[in-house]
Amino acid sequence: MSLKEKGAITGVGETAYSRASGKSVLALQLEASLKAIDDAGLTPKDIDGIIAYAPSAVVAEDFITNFGIPDLRFSASTPMGGASCVAAVQCAIAAISAGICNHVLLPIGRNGASGGRIATRVQQMPQFRTIGEFEMPLGAIAPAQLYAPMARRHMELYGTASRHLAEIAVNTRTHALLNGRGMMTKPLTVEEHQNSRMIADPLRLFDCSLESDGGCAIVVSGADRARDMKQRPVIVMGVAEGHPDSPSAITQRPDLTRLGLAKAAPKAFGMAGVTHADIDVAEVYDCFTYIVLCQLEDMGFCKKGEGGDFVMNGTISLDGKLPLNTHGGLLSQAHMAGVNHVIELTRQLRGEAGKAQVKDAEIGVVTGYGDMGDGSIAIMRRG
Repeated sequence: MSLKEKGAITGVGETAYSRASGKSVLALQLEASLKAIDDAGLTPKDIDGIIAYAPSAVVAEDFITNFGIPDLRFSASTPMGGASCVAAVQCAIAAISAGICNHVLLPIGRNGASGGRIATRVQQMPQFRTIGEFEMPLGAIAPAQLYAPMARRHMELYGTASRHLAEIAVNTRTHALLNGRGMMTKPLTVEEHQNSRMIADPLRLFDCSLESDGGCAIVVSGADRARDMKQRPVIVMGVAEGHPDSPSAITQRPDLTRLGLAKAAPKAFGMAGVTHADIDVAEVYDCFTYIVLCQLEDMGFCKKGEGGDFVMNGTISLDGKLPLNTHGGLLSQAHMAGVNHVIELTRQLRGEAGKAQVKDAEIGVVTGYGDMGDGSIAIMRRG
């Protein structure tokens, strides 16, 4: 059974993003969720499905208790790190299509800046046992250190340069300033990127995503119900998830430059029935600049090894061929594990993105990436 156009994003909500929220992770999720539910024109009692963000340790029962939800029919988690949110969209639509529920809430709240410890996040990864055997004995204990060999391998094979990664960082920062909700509020130049300190060779400071406090939430509803709801629906045309080749340890794989997204993207594009030329805007998971470049290749916007050239010369700017991360992404808006990417695509397709609005945006793509290479993708259209 195809999930094509069976579900829609009907509500989005987010808190302020900061380095010190002063609120609990649960409080941030509840705040964002209430905004998303109201945006959809619903009440908390209308929610009958919840897909919780596993690392936050917040579960469906927390929402039942705080919102007084009378009949929660479905709960789940999709433990794929930054790929979790878009994978959760697929899970939600599957549950809706099966007739289990009507409106599924996807919340996230993080105190990644004020309360997070990056080594703790690595220990939460399902692949931690393998990392502990191969990478950690060599001193690789943080995501930047785990993913840096992927970028270095790409550079050695294809001639990719740090200058290419700078193009992604600078464009993303420019878009964050237009968005107005980002944590980063000063322009970034190529020179500043190139002169920033090395974090894990070849990844520099501005190649790395933020740590943030904040909350986001979206509501996924059946496409048939969405047409009569408060907001113009954003219809999910195609959706899929993919997992990287074995083994889980990145450095032990035969191809360090291929992500799980390479398996998922053809399925999503095939389900949606569109081509890459039909995509007006892309919100691509950006934990690190290299991961953006690699996903563009794995989705088929360019061939493997050509990502560096693809992002140059204005291609990913707001008025370019493929406007990219128009909200500022994890690099410059906030690290909300990709839920803010789905929110931004929803606003773009509604025509509500303000100064960062892509003109006449009708079809867009959003991706997720996480936990050693998991990938997820959704292609959406204006309803």
